[in-house]
Amino acid sequence: MNEKKPVLPNIFICIVMDLVGMASYIVPGIGEFTDVVWAMLSAIIFHTLFGGRFGMVGAGLNFLEEIFPLTDIIPSFTIAWFIRKHEVDKWIERN
Repeated sequence: MNEKKPVLPNIFICIVMDLVGMASYIVPGIGEFTDVVWAMLSAIIFHTLFGGRFGMVGAGLNFLEEIFPLTDIIPSFTIAWFIRKHEVDKWIERN
């Protein structure tokens, strides 16, 4: 098979990225302001970590999750890691 193995980022990096995204709730009042900047950075980091079409779609969804109020609690990086882990496991079974 010529299919490339999907890239699986480190789970700890994904957890830290989710924690950074949730950290805006620590200081009331400035959280939603910092989310504007964080949403852009988070989307870029997401795409860099996961790459390909999955990374592009996930980056867009991650951006929306970070930019909308009260959605920072969703651990999008960690959820994406589990999805990618499942893809890698399936790839390993096929090869």
